[in-house]
Amino acid sequence: MPDVVIVGAGPVGLFMGLLLLQRGHRVRILERRNCRSNRSRAIGIHPPALAELARAGVAEQLTTAGVHIKRGVAYSRQQRVAELAFDGDVAFPYILAVPQTVTEEVLERAVLGLDRGAILRGVDVRKINDAGPTLRVRADTPGGGLEVAARLVIAADGAHSTIRRHFLPGAPSRSYPDCYIMGDFPDNTRHGSDAVLYLEPEGIVESFPLPGGVRRWVVRLGARLKDPTAEGLADLVTARTGEALDVAGNTMLSAFEVQSRLAQRMVHGRVVLLGDAAHEISPIGGQGMNLGWLDAAALAPIVDASLRGADVGRALESFERTRRKSALRASRQAGLNMALGRPLPPAAMDARNRLFARALELPVVAGLVERRFTMR
Repeated sequence: MPDVVIVGAGPVGLFMGLLLLQRGHRVRILERRNCRSNRSRAIGIHPPALAELARAGVAEQLTTAGVHIKRGVAYSRQQRVAELAFDGDVAFPYILAVPQTVTEEVLERAVLGLDRGAILRGVDVRKINDAGPTLRVRADTPGGGLEVAARLVIAADGAHSTIRRHFLPGAPSRSYPDCYIMGDFPDNTRHGSDAVLYLEPEGIVESFPLPGGVRRWVVRLGARLKDPTAEGLADLVTARTGEALDVAGNTMLSAFEVQSRLAQRMVHGRVVLLGDAAHEISPIGGQGMNLGWLDAAALAPIVDASLRGADVGRALESFERTRRKSALRASRQAGLNMALGRPLPPAAMDARNRLFARALELPVVAGLVERRFTMR
């Protein structure tokens, strides 16, 4: 019987499993997908998360594979508005851009290096029975039903969490008037390793470098596109920024709406919600995956102490309080990021951009904004 069952083998579930395996506990990670996803939605890793990944011994592989974004630059109507250096952290003076597929591969390899049988794929968790001395996790598999007993369960099964719906049915969510289309294209720009924001009257365009000479483009829309195309995204980017994209080289395309949900409780007896299962926030700003990793880093020593017989009631209360506070702060920051990207009349846009640029000339303001953007 494993000590802990983790539901979800995404970046957060894998990292949680790695931390517990490193502490000598028996772990099973149950994942509905039969193989790792080949889609790289989350790409940004911020300094606080990099510090935790470094403590777990996996940061170097990621920093070697990724692009070090040391600066963000803002333009509007092809005129430079402002820039911001991401150099406030001594150990990691940058934001790391690395495809989620690479991140998951590095974490999975680390987990399997400690226990070849730790990850069970094709397992769709349907119910948790918490009566009795052990928890019983019931799941569907291609071969029929499966039941796994464990002392604790950690739900890292994402924004559509089955476990959250079980413990918090009807948990409210908030929708936003923001929709986006994003895609990866060969990088034909002059921006190198800079992150770029195009603050345009029609809505923001964001651009981030990725390894292998690739750049991600994100465009704010008024309504979700039902059938997004690389050609349509390229046309939007060109119309707003003047940048021409290589449509034939497109390697990823996605359209999405934005909503947020902050669970009132993360701890439910012997079950804990983690990452997006506990707090779904806007992906604009790239905080969600990082938030989940910081959840895991805070929870791991508490789980370790509990499994060794310690009374961790107060520690869990503190964990839940501080992590919900961090999630609320991240959600508010994501809201500000989205507000920055909404359409404005040209005159209002110019006035706001001038105010933005002047504010960033003040070291105190620049430092505060840098800390917000890097989650420090």
